[in-house]
Amino acid sequence: MKKTLLIIGFVWPEPKSSAAGSRMLELIYAFLSDNYQITFASACNSSENAFDLESIGVTQKTIALNNPSFDVFVKDLNPDVVLFDRFMMEEQFGWRVAQQCPNAIRILDTEDLHFLRKGRQQAFKDQKPFSAPYLFNDLAKREIASIYRCDLSLIISEVEMGILKNDFKIDESLLLYLPFMLDEISEEAFLELPKFEERKHFVTIGNFLHEPNYNAVLYLKETIWPLIRKELPTVELHIYGAYASEKVNQLHNKTQGFLIKGFADDVHQVMQEAKVCLAPIRFGAGLKGKLVDALRNGTPAVTTTIGAEGMGDVFKTCGIIADTAEVFSRQAIELYKNSRLWNEKHLLIRESFIQLFSKITHQKALLETVCDLNENLLANRQANFIGQMLMHHNMQSTKYLSKWIEEKNK
Repeated sequence: MKKTLLIIGFVWPEPKSSAAGSRMLELIYAFLSDNYQITFASACNSSENAFDLESIGVTQKTIALNNPSFDVFVKDLNPDVVLFDRFMMEEQFGWRVAQQCPNAIRILDTEDLHFLRKGRQQAFKDQKPFSAPYLFNDLAKREIASIYRCDLSLIISEVEMGILKNDFKIDESLLLYLPFMLDEISEEAFLELPKFEERKHFVTIGNFLHEPNYNAVLYLKETIWPLIRKELPTVELHIYGAYASEKVNQLHNKTQGFLIKGFADDVHQVMQEAKVCLAPIRFGAGLKGKLVDALRNGTPAVTTTIGAEGMGDVFKTCGIIADTAEVFSRQAIELYKNSRLWNEKHLLIRESFIQLFSKITHQKALLETVCDLNENLLANRQANFIGQMLMHHNMQSTKYLSKWIEEKNK
């Protein structure tokens, strides 16, 4: 009999639009490889960029918020494992899953730590150093509570693992470090990637609904790109990303070589045509999809400390980290002009990529951890008293709020 997995999605996966969409597909493929029968459910409207999950054998189901129809649905499905896509979905549906399917393993995929991203963004807005008051914010109380209520939380960055264990004192048994799970690049395929002389221009990419991406593009436009363009007057910056708003499109300036290209249908082609990827991320969390895409296509990148977070010293071997506009632009210019430096970074990318994102290694860790959870679920839950306490109180408060909304909607 096949094991069953229910994924409750914040949105329908859009792997061509965001790193979060790619991450979700990696998780789906991991469970499919272990012979799981998967249902993906979401209350969100689907877009034209959404991946057709049914094409890979995953059942799609539309669910409603604050509606008892979900109780009937999940009880009939009776999944072995329920995966919540971000803590907001655990808040909304976790108590219902616990009530209807108490023996189902509950897993939270954080994507990245939302409270960390919000705290950094607020500190940036306030023009102050990121410190404890920004870390221990109200969103942290919600997200940490969600982590405790689940049997396991998937953490995409080792930096975030450290924050959860050291700053919030969360037991490591509740956490699993799980970065992107990607196929290794063969030596033959890597050697076939375009060389220094075959590439031109700079590139950056990112979903514009994600505030750190828009801020980075604005930073490029107003501060960094004029410095680069002064030194390289014929070079262009190609900016790709889904959901570009009017304020984004207004940044387009052909004379300045600052080109808003919109949605990239083939990110690999885009990255392989470019010589250098620019990612001046000033706040955010997790791993940066644009840098991962650059690495897998042999494109050296310049980013910030925040941008390289989670890749640390490994990224330094194949990319450049710079945190001021002057240094960032100077390093970008040097990397673009210096074939020796470019090739030095390029040739180390494959090894770095395998070290960071080995699909075989991380997929194995995920599936073995879930198997172990299944065998020791009761003991693990008894050891997590804080989680049981939070589940008790959350079930009462969320349950009655939801029932009030149900009555209000009648």
